[in-house]
Amino acid sequence: MAAQRSPPRARARERERPGALASGNDQVHSWALVTSHALDTAWGIAKGLVMLAVSFLVAALCYFRRLHLHVGHRLKWWSGYLQRKFKRNLSVEAEVDLLSYCAREWKGDTPRAKLMRKAYEELFWRHHIKCVRQVKRDNYDALRSVLFQIFSQGLSFPSWMKEKDIVKLPEKLLFSQGCNWIQQYSFGPENYTGSNVFGKLRKCVELLKTQWTEFSGIKDYHKRGSMCNILFSDAILEYKLYEALKFIMLYQVTEAYEQMKMKKVIPSLFRLLFSRETSSDPLSFMMNHLNSVGDTCGLEQIDMFILGYALEVKIKVFRLFKFNSRDFEVCYPEEPLREWPQISLLTENDRHYHVPVF
Repeated sequence: MAAQRSPPRARARERERPGALASGNDQVHSWALVTSHALDTAWGIAKGLVMLAVSFLVAALCYFRRLHLHVGHRLKWWSGYLQRKFKRNLSVEAEVDLLSYCAREWKGDTPRAKLMRKAYEELFWRHHIKCVRQVKRDNYDALRSVLFQIFSQGLSFPSWMKEKDIVKLPEKLLFSQGCNWIQQYSFGPENYTGSNVFGKLRKCVELLKTQWTEFSGIKDYHKRGSMCNILFSDAILEYKLYEALKFIMLYQVTEAYEQMKMKKVIPSLFRLLFSRETSSDPLSFMMNHLNSVGDTCGLEQIDMFILGYALEVKIKVFRLFKFNSRDFEVCYPEEPLREWPQISLLTENDRHYHVPVF
């Protein structure tokens, strides 16, 4: 029996099926290629964006690092500047513990270091000095130490200053006593040689009078301390005040010399002063000693006597390098004429002075 043949349509569909399958595979492959290409493109874009972001981040980090270093450097500079201006420019520094200061300054086992440590211990235990104020080391520091204590303690004018207008003293020396030589007065390191010596001296003395009047009128100790911090951080004002003190000393020397010429009794310190060849009269005293103060040298011991006498204060000085001797404690002047207020200084070498705090 013959096998049955497939219908023609069935045979046609069988012939068309491989072509349809091939066409479907081509579409799938095409979509796969498109998808793969899209993914590759997207990944490339994303990778580029990520690399761009990383590059930007690295650049930003480098920039901020440089900015941080620059800002840090500027802040350090400004910090140092402000410290120099408002702290280090204080010519009389804040109180520090006496024994701590001694331990920092006098280390080692040299004979001088041992002597200084014993001297500071003597001040601490026997004289009840607990702190010290360091004073700027220059050729004005004796004047600075004395004036700082006068102002910080609110001491009043000397009696003779209350009776005379000290602002007019420069003209008085010139016109009343004929001291033309005062035009050779030197203003410390300025070495002024102009014709307006009297005008400059008058301004200096006027400033001293104004500041002294203001400080002596303040009753609050802490307010005086704050004002001292302001005043003793202004180098220009300080300089004028110290030159005024020098002139006050010169005026007292001139007055004593005039009294000596009239055979009047004068304090022994002035007789000692005029017995020296280099200070036999006010002019030689000014030229050989006073004009150098603030410039090339500070006050000598005889000058300290005159300063104490002129300001009517008893200046007690602890000379630490003279520990265990009769010269460990000295007073300028030794015998004040009346009950003058006392201020204290300490020195390690008779050249530079500091302010003790009891």
